[in-house]
Parts: sequence; C-alpha cells; structure tokens
Amino acid sequence: MLLGLALAFGSAFFFIKIGLAGFGPLTVSAGRVAIAALALAAYAALRGRRPPTQPKVWLALLVMGALNNALPFALICWSQTRIDSGLAAILNATTPIFSVLLAHLVADERLTPRRLLGVALGFAGVAAMIGPAALRRFDPTDLAELAVLAAACSYACAGLWGRRLRHLPTDIAAAGMLAGSSLLLLPAAALLERPWRAVPGIDSLAAVAALALVGTAVAYLLYFRLLARVGPVNLLLVTFLLPVVALALGAIFLGEGVQPAELVGFALILAGLAAIDGRLFARAGLRATSPQAAGTSGSPPDCRRS
Repeated sequence: MLLGLALAFGSAFFFIKIGLAGFGPLTVSAGRVAIAALALAAYAALRGRRPPTQPKVWLALLVMGALNNALPFALICWSQTRIDSGLAAILNATTPIFSVLLAHLVADERLTPRRLLGVALGFAGVAAMIGPAALRRFDPTDLAELAVLAAACSYACAGLWGRRLRHLPTDIAAAGMLAGSSLLLLPAAALLERPWRAVPGIDSLAAVAALALVGTAVAYLLYFRLLARVGPVNLLLVTFLLPVVALALGAIFLGEGVQPAELVGFALILAGLAAIDGRLFARAGLRATSPQAAGTSGSPPDCRRS
C-alpha cells in the first residue's frame, strides 16, 4: 500500500507536466479536482454513504479543499511550467518539515532536538537546490521553486485543519474536500485561462484524466486507508519515495536531467525526514531508550524493537 501510494502521488508530477502541454495550470488543477470529486462521490454513493447536511461541516470541507487542493495544486502546476517535475517533487518533500514547525507553534507538539535537526537538514536541502543566487536576485525559476515551498506549507496547514474532519468517513471527507476545491478552481480557470479555447492533444487529455483518477482519487483512498492502519508518523515514509518516483518518471519519459545540486538537496531532505521520523536514529542507538523518549516518535513498539 505504501509503494502504491508513492506511485500514485509521485506520478502526479509526471502527469501534470504532460497535461500542461495542452492546458494552463489552473485548468489542469481544476480538471484534476473536479474529475476526482465526481469519481469519489460515485464511489461513496455505491457504498451507501450520505453527504453531510450541516453548513459548518461543508465550510470546514471548503477550507480543507483550499488548503489541501486548490492552493497547492495551482501553485505546483504553475511552477512546473518553469521547473522540472523532479525538482518540484523534491521541494514538495519539505511538507513534513513545515508540519513539524506548525505543530510546535499551533498544536502544542514539542519540537525536540532530533526534530529540530531534521528541520535544519531539510531547509539546508532546499537551500542547496535553490542556490546562493536566490539570495542576490529573483528570476522566474526562483519564484517557481518558492511556489512549491508555499504549496508544501499549505499542505502542512491542511494537516492541522484536517483534524476537524476526523468524524467523517474517509471517502466522504475526500469527496467533500475535492468538491470544495472544485468550487474554487473551476471559476478561476474559466475566468483567467478560458479552457474552452484550448486545443489539447490526446496526451494532455489522457494525462489530466490519469492525474484525477490515479494521482488524486485513488491516491486519497490509499492515503486514508493507510493512515488508519499505520498512523501519521509511519505514513511520513511515503514522502521519502515521492521524489524518487517523480525523478525517475521525469528522467525516463520526459528526458529531464538530474543536476548534482538536486541530488545533494534531495539527500539532505531525506536525512531531515529520517531525523523527524526517528526510527533510523533509534536503530543506530542515537535516541534515548526510556519509554518516555521512545514514545515521542509515535511508532508502534514492534517497529522500535525491529
């Protein structure tokens, strides 16, 4: 399931790149969420689910759709008109780093020295990829990289907001969230890009459909199912795999090169995520072995002993 989720989410960057050959970034994002929302709504209906009726629940779903879909999808799609899909996926891997910082500031989750080390390594990785030139001048590439970082921060905010939706069935929560993001993205795409004037090829149409069904609908079903089985800490492992999938697909099918700075930055981000996750440190004997210290990682006891 973890590998399947990595392939589903990681392939999204690949499908976005192909979809952008025929559509604008807002149109790709709007098509992605609208088709996925319809697919998940049909799936929920087949399972006998009923949509919520309380206005406050729909407001929470609308905010979740903005934070988890509309804003980050649009930013990532726009960035991929200027940077490679592999680099976008690497920068997107900073999401857990933002999550740790926001949880410390908002949710009273303590920022331990190990997690602080992870944050430092992660931002060092981002700095290595953006390069020192970003400190001296801004160009479209730099802005595209910052857009992906803003998307990652939005995903982290969505993770905190999503706690308000824990009482909903996962298929209803996912379908409602995507419906909310559709309400935001469809008018924006219509006003700013006028997609009916586009003349896309069959590749772009197929890519948007695959992005919606595989990279969004199927991905969210796997995500919520895996979340229920292994918990949020173990689910961070999928972030380790997303950039690898996107880099491989971009290099094999799109002819994108992998620069040394990207590999160095990716390695630093992985090291930061490993520090945040904690289990590699535990196996290396670098973490306290008391029950209180061991419990900070959130991993099940069998994982700590293995």
